Amino acid sequence: MSCGMFDAINPVYVISGFLVGFLVGQTGVGGGSLMTPLLVLLFGINPSTAVGTDLLYAAATKTVGTLVHGMNRTVDWRVVRLLASGSLPATVVTLGVMSWADVKSNGGGMIAFILGIMLLLTALSLVFRRWFVTSVGPLLERISPARRAGLTVILGAMLGALVTVSSVGAGALGVTALLLLYPGAPMAVIVGSDIAHAVPLTLLAGIGHWWLGSVNGALLLSLLCGSVPGIVAGSHTAARVPDVVLRMVLAAVLSVVGARLVF
Repeated sequence: MSCGMFDAINPVYVISGFLVGFLVGQTGVGGGSLMTPLLVLLFGINPSTAVGTDLLYAAATKTVGTLVHGMNRTVDWRVVRLLASGSLPATVVTLGVMSWADVKSNGGGMIAFILGIMLLLTALSLVFRRWFVTSVGPLLERISPARRAGLTVILGAMLGALVTVSSVGAGALGVTALLLLYPGAPMAVIVGSDIAHAVPLTLLAGIGHWWLGSVNGALLLSLLCGSVPGIVAGSHTAARVPDVVLRMVLAAVLSVVGARLVF
């Protein structure tokens, strides 16, 4: 990486990365739900560039999370493979469509709209996750292992397309869906598997966006410089704030931001 890129580090973006990292450490919700709308609404970054840069940002941060979960044996690699077998092909197809449609030049409004919808869905999953899992989960307990595997691949394909377009979905939505499909799995394994799957997904999607020309390298470096210490600080203080309070506050923020992007 050139010295010029280091010289281009923006302290404002470093601080933003720290704040988002802190909230991720506090809530466990993926940075895409927070970072991408922050870049679009507060800093006026082109939606396509914000998504592409955030995808590589997520790949780097989630790699660290995967290493931790891997050492703690809280990753179900079979589930990760099933998700990836759906998400990676879907990501390639979605990138092809985005290239054909020249989304960077013509699709800023569409990306912002989809991002807003994904933020609203994420907020709903944070508020109603327990009710949804309790109500729908028992219906999925009786399905066969083969059908469960097929549904996991389909889930991966849906996440691949949505994350490639908006950078949002692999966190709260992915965890909620996995809780429905694997109700007997420990929560730590669900979260660890979701994070591990997000690494190849966001890396492939981020490389695709870089190929499309929608990644800002200096912005990416600035965000990473702030987010790593932010995640550490947030993780150490998470236990001091009730989980329900964090989820409700975050859901309220995502609802407001999502509505702003949609309407």
